[in-house]
Amino acid sequence: MELSLHRLRMLRELSRRGTVTAAAASLHYTASAVSQQLAQLERDVGAKLFERFGRRVQLTELGLLLTEHAEEILGSVERATLALEEAQETVSVRLMAGVWASVASGLLPHALAALAGEHPGIQVRTRELAPEDTADAVRDGELDLSFVIDYSDAPMPWDAGLERAVIAVERLHAAVPAGAVPAESASLLELAEHPWILASPKSHFGRAMRTACHRHGFDPKINHEVEEQSTAMAMVRAGLGVTLVSDLGLGLRPPGIDVVALTTPLLRTVSIAYRTTSSRRPALQLVIQAVRGAAAALGLGTEPALP
Repeated sequence: MELSLHRLRMLRELSRRGTVTAAAASLHYTASAVSQQLAQLERDVGAKLFERFGRRVQLTELGLLLTEHAEEILGSVERATLALEEAQETVSVRLMAGVWASVASGLLPHALAALAGEHPGIQVRTRELAPEDTADAVRDGELDLSFVIDYSDAPMPWDAGLERAVIAVERLHAAVPAGAVPAESASLLELAEHPWILASPKSHFGRAMRTACHRHGFDPKINHEVEEQSTAMAMVRAGLGVTLVSDLGLGLRPPGIDVVALTTPLLRTVSIAYRTTSSRRPALQLVIQAVRGAAAALGLGTEPALP
């Protein structure tokens, strides 16, 4: 019997998610592709591994047994990878990183250029995800590392199986139509009467910004919900409202808008998340060093804004 690591990962995701559709979404495959691979795994094993009950799937006793061993097998593969990397005099490895727009545009170009110059054997590939989804993708083994955010007003729940390395602490600024706020700085409360452009409350950013406004004594009048800071700033330029933008997000700023400092700072901490079992991987640590160097070159410190 030969067991495919690829199919064992699918079985593990099926156990965690409960449906083929959810498992497929987490692995970025179609549901039919996952169903075909799981059916092949059953043929490889020669036994029934799961049963369907409507849309949900329940593992059989043999399915549960194989899932337990799948966790051990996949963990052993990761430990073997680490041992090989540590034994090599030169680092040669490919890593998959989870990113979002302002990190991809503001930090990665400089970090990966420096990394390529000093350690050409390390290849970093990226996948853009919502910031609140990247940590789960690392935990589940889809990614080797990911960028995550914590806001001073809304820290993110943390998984005990993950560690994080602080990369930068960003300030948030008000982006307003040209001339809408005559002063160079303002409090959030002074912006309360303007129409707002914010991410939806389903996103970590959207929830954190609403929490900050509530703490300053008002509910923002949100006329437009958009997820990307670059899109929000384009709408600010058109005079449709005000928004909040991070230091890295300002790199995407279009001409024709004003940036106003907040008199009471709002901070967010950008970190790299990785599995605790990967903490000794030389390639991972070199990537972290390169990204920290890129952040420092932009004047961003690393004192975390976590409570």
